[in-house]
Amino acid sequence: MKENRMHRLSRMSEKFIGPKGFSYPAKISSQSWHTRIPSHSTGTTTGFAQKNVILYNILHMNFSIDHKNHVPLHIQTEELLRKIIRNPQYAKGKLLPNEVELAKKLAISRTTLRLAINKLVYEGLLVRKKGVGTKVSNSVVSSKSANWLSFSQEMAARKIPIKNFELKLSWVRPEESVANFFEIKANTKVLKMERLRGRPEGPFVYFVSYFHPRIGLTGKEEFQRPLYEILEKDYLVVANLSKEEITAKAADKFIAGKLHLIPGSPILCRKRFVFDQGERPIEYNLGFYRADSFIYTIESRREQ
Repeated sequence: MKENRMHRLSRMSEKFIGPKGFSYPAKISSQSWHTRIPSHSTGTTTGFAQKNVILYNILHMNFSIDHKNHVPLHIQTEELLRKIIRNPQYAKGKLLPNEVELAKKLAISRTTLRLAINKLVYEGLLVRKKGVGTKVSNSVVSSKSANWLSFSQEMAARKIPIKNFELKLSWVRPEESVANFFEIKANTKVLKMERLRGRPEGPFVYFVSYFHPRIGLTGKEEFQRPLYEILEKDYLVVANLSKEEITAKAADKFIAGKLHLIPGSPILCRKRFVFDQGERPIEYNLGFYRADSFIYTIESRREQ
């Protein structure tokens, strides 16, 4: 009798306790765990299994909805989503699980989930695109300009002489963050342009740009011309919107070598997301500036 009781306890333990002691809902059985969630030793997942790994990761982060709490479900869900989007995989642009699956896992209605998502979309934290899904917004500072200027045009307008020290073009498979921004497959090659630029006496900025293959750039263009002039006049692509992230950081050995600095010196890092008039992504740009040679100014005007 005692053996039978111990056997039953063992089966209950297998049913409710997952790997590394993670407790998951009773409705997910031990059998469904092993058939739907691949082993960590397999290395890669695809399709249905990959979606369930993402859902498992959300549950594994101890995120849950307390249905007995007096706080409304949509408020709890909103706070849950704020925690989820801080996860590095979503910060890089990975799509959130679809609403049907996420609502089911959290045991809430899709209406409740949508209320929470809509709030974060309104705040600019999430971006929802029909037929694609919902992901974390990349925008930190946004600027629209009727007179869009490339770096060359801006420096010319300020009467600052500019010298190009290096120009390198290559076709590469994009990093995850670039592929997610362009909404293309990771194995789709894109044109990458690296440029080291500055005053005649020395460089002060190192640029890395990736271009959406939809534009049609070949890599044989005359890039001594202003970039956005090439896009507009040769390819009828007008750069209309820039969303930027600006951070201060220490230069690593590679960037320090490019900018003639000591590793660890302060630099300004600017990440720019450029869109056309239809707000489709066209350029993913990284700029690394010497802190002692460049001032970045943002002008804001209050709309009446």
